[in-house]
Amino acid sequence: MIRVTALSKRFGRKPALDDVSVELPQGALWGLIGPGASGKTVLIKHVAGLLTPDRGKVEIEGQNISAMGEVSRQRLRSRFGMLFQQNALFDSLTVAENVAFPLRRLTSLGEREIGERVDERLARVGLTDFRDRYPNALSGGQRKRVGIARATVTRSEYVIFDEPTAGLDPVTSQKIFDLLHAEQRAMKSTALMISSDVAGLMTVVDRVGMMLRGKLVFEGTREEALASRDPYVRQFLRGDTEGPL
Repeated sequence: MIRVTALSKRFGRKPALDDVSVELPQGALWGLIGPGASGKTVLIKHVAGLLTPDRGKVEIEGQNISAMGEVSRQRLRSRFGMLFQQNALFDSLTVAENVAFPLRRLTSLGEREIGERVDERLARVGLTDFRDRYPNALSGGQRKRVGIARATVTRSEYVIFDEPTAGLDPVTSQKIFDLLHAEQRAMKSTALMISSDVAGLMTVVDRVGMMLRGKLVFEGTREEALASRDPYVRQFLRGDTEGPL
């Protein structure tokens, strides 16, 4: 379980996180929504041990990662798979080499097992025939699929997906959401997903949180979010231009 308690972080005069508390059940897919600069990315960076809070703490399975030294944090980060918003693929590496990168960096697996894992991941995302291509020869949707393969190849217990469908057309976006959902269920991982595509996100999440001005203003199941009468949640889920946001 991931437990965030009274987490606060300030950059300059305005708080990026303001007393945020939430518990994420093991094996759940948690969606995080909210306007730009509301604190979403800052929150997941704390969860992954990439930032240290000013106050409060983040616990992973009861361990306070906020109080860990850098070596211990690096060990914890190796348990996270991450899909970055811009994919962060290495242009000089082939598709297969990109997917293999975290295995070579974070594990002691031999080349034969690495190759088998890479082939299995590429088959899962439908890119078996693209293993020797370079990222600049791929479409936006194909690059996302490579990013998904790389984020899940270590079979991590925890996975973070940051804007996984940014820049994609609606059909490709839904395919990516469905693929991420299937992968999360197959691996039984605990996943955090930030997305501005609220409609697509709501088709796959178990629970959802909404950030607003550094505060977590809502957290609950997908059904509770859709039925919420909170004016901020209702406006954001519906995409209304008239409202308090």
